[in-house]
Amino acid sequence: MTTSALRVDHAFIGGGLATGLAVLAIRAAQPGARIAVVERDRRFGGNHTWCVHDGDVPAAAWAYLDPLVRARWAAHEVAFPGHRRVIDDGYACLTGEALDAAVVAALAVPGSHALTGHDAEVTGDDRLRARGPDGATLEIVADAVLDARGPTVDGVEVGGYQKFLGQELELAAPHQLTRPILMDATVEQLDGFRFVYVLPLSPTRLLVEDTYYSDTPTLDRPALRARIAAYLDGRGLGGARALVREEEGALPLPARATAPSASRPLTLGYRGGWMHPVTGYSLPLALRVAEAMAQVPAGDLPGPSLTALAREVGAQLPFALRLNRMLFGWFPPARRFHVLERFYRLPTPTLRRFYALALTRGDRARILCGRPPRGMSWRAALVPGARA
Repeated sequence: MTTSALRVDHAFIGGGLATGLAVLAIRAAQPGARIAVVERDRRFGGNHTWCVHDGDVPAAAWAYLDPLVRARWAAHEVAFPGHRRVIDDGYACLTGEALDAAVVAALAVPGSHALTGHDAEVTGDDRLRARGPDGATLEIVADAVLDARGPTVDGVEVGGYQKFLGQELELAAPHQLTRPILMDATVEQLDGFRFVYVLPLSPTRLLVEDTYYSDTPTLDRPALRARIAAYLDGRGLGGARALVREEEGALPLPARATAPSASRPLTLGYRGGWMHPVTGYSLPLALRVAEAMAQVPAGDLPGPSLTALAREVGAQLPFALRLNRMLFGWFPPARRFHVLERFYRLPTPTLRRFYALALTRGDRARILCGRPPRGMSWRAALVPGARA
């Protein structure tokens, strides 16, 4: 086994969304930065699709985000048994494949390194050790070490899970859908709050995800595939369709957790708590973190902008965690959809600030005031530790 050494400005562990966006932001703002990314898989970005509301993208970030966008829509809709709504708010989707290509290009400059197929561990505030598929080790010394190795529940009390199985499908005939369906909760409620998420990627291609706010992370893949097929048949989209790819996930949603830290070594992405506690979405915060990191040299991280952002997210966290405890603890699984059905009757600006994790005091009052959603257990709400 051989060992060699490497000196860079930024060293990332994990080549997912948070790292990819940070690399692109840093390369745009600091063209000469030496960046190393260590990823255990053979490509960056993984087998994922991410979406974002237009209003959640910092203006400067569009320069490197636009090339990653696969599809964009001017509006989206939600549907519940007692309420259907079209929301005029821009929405865009990007893919792991596009992120991989962009990160590889950003690292193809002298002094930077794309280390796919490598395992790694942090060995100090300014260093890490990577091990390649041949067993050779590489000691990396950096002005900033950034750990973004994906979801973890260390130090977090999990309230429940947002889990899904998604299929990208090519249909034999056009589907006629013109905008995404973010939540179709008119489906049978199984395993918690269930909804179907639909993205019309082209006139004949759809991404369809069967999604659950569940008490467990278990995925019954054959059952979910059958439910996706039944959903499409029920919408008149039966007939021949080819499976292009499949993706899945089970994101732990916290009931209690600590705020993201801006201390070194920096922890990014879901692992660092830089995600929306209620939705599990991480793209909006990943963009804000990336922009904050790009403002200062690696040796000066975290810097004032990232430190301020950590405080902002920390201020939003208690209310978001309260919503999770309410959703998973105060309502029986089959009635959780009432919480979101009531939520989607709120004004559009409130919805936008909710997804951006930027709720005001007035927004919080709107969300909690008024008649409680149907199916709430008063015993669970009033007795500590009780669940519906």
